[in-house]
Amino acid sequence: MENRAIEIQSKNNKNVAIRVIPGHFATNHSHINYYVDMTIMKSRKNEAAAAAAALAQSYSSNTYIDTIICMDGCEVIGAYLADALTESGIMSVNQNKNINIVTPEIDPGGQLIFRDNVQGMIYDKHCLLLLASATTGRTIERAVQCVRYYGGTVDCISAIFSAIGQVAGIDINYIFGDEDLSGYMTYDAINCPMCEQRRKIDAIVNSFGYSRL
Repeated sequence: MENRAIEIQSKNNKNVAIRVIPGHFATNHSHINYYVDMTIMKSRKNEAAAAAAALAQSYSSNTYIDTIICMDGCEVIGAYLADALTESGIMSVNQNKNINIVTPEIDPGGQLIFRDNVQGMIYDKHCLLLLASATTGRTIERAVQCVRYYGGTVDCISAIFSAIGQVAGIDINYIFGDEDLSGYMTYDAINCPMCEQRRKIDAIVNSFGYSRL
């Protein structure tokens, strides 16, 4: 699969890039015809900092943020995003502020939860939800419901890649969209035209990566 990978650079920042692999992939919620690989961006200092700086531009001057909730293994990007939002010397409502960075736990039943020792960083807090990718919006809906249950408010959503523009009435701030991936499509598993054409699934994919079949 790797020999099919294509690098796509952000139109606004050439230091930010993702790798995409065309094929037939299965997620927990859907089938997709591109796998968006963000392993390097989520793991390396320079790439994570560049992505965070790109996302921070939409919020630095007008959005008050107490807590960044990291999904999809985005904790490194989340730390740099907090740094970018609180940087001194720029017009930022969060300047010199100490922003919380947390990740929800998934219980054995698949429910998102925050333990007692973390709930104080959610309750009555303005939260930014950070994801690697948003395709169907189901993960975002679950996360928003979870935050509301614990008394917090999701004021903004950011994703490195998003195929949708809004979830739960909240606009998604993203670096790459389906307009950057020519022909990107997502399907329900039971209505997947690639399955109807008997195209073999290349890999099962999730936020940790992919497993070839």
